[in-house]
Amino acid sequence: MNLVERIKNILLSPATEWETIKKEDHMISDLFTQYALKLAAIPAISGFIGFTLFGYSYGFGSYRPPFGANLKWAIGMYVMSIIGVFVLAYIIDILAPKFGSKKHLPTSMKVVVFAYTAAWVGGIFSLVPALSILGAIAGIYSLVLLYKGLQIVKEVPKDKMVGYFVATIIASIIVYAVTGAIITRIAFGGRPMLPM
Repeated sequence: MNLVERIKNILLSPATEWETIKKEDHMISDLFTQYALKLAAIPAISGFIGFTLFGYSYGFGSYRPPFGANLKWAIGMYVMSIIGVFVLAYIIDILAPKFGSKKHLPTSMKVVVFAYTAAWVGGIFSLVPALSILGAIAGIYSLVLLYKGLQIVKEVPKDKMVGYFVATIIASIIVYAVTGAIITRIAFGGRPMLPM
């Protein structure tokens, strides 16, 4: 798998690329070592650099956490991103039979890993924290990719697709909230990022 080609194709022509992905056999370990571990580093490293140089903006001010807190945040972000992918894929796999799809963890894993591409690549905007909103938009595009991936790769029947996708979004929100809370606890000791 050519990393750059896969990124370009999944972002620019997702329907065609999901059809290609559907035919590919991927071991779970390969999805992580050849793709997820590389791309998940983008938002972690970009955020570390951006927040260390510029700090966090809020309203009419900004706050620059200590170097150590930013480093812990970046490491936590990286690790929890990988764990989040695994957990979400596992949940999608467990839900699959309820929505007319087949339970097969490697297939569920490749849907989640490749759907996360937009969010991971969009993490580059964290280099300039004022542009992080663009990273959030990229994260929304990852949901579009996830929908297409579930539809094409998991072969969810049309009448059950919306229910499966809604269940997946709810699971994503829960996973995101839990991993975010863990990262905040690790990096900032459970204290808010902004000074009181």
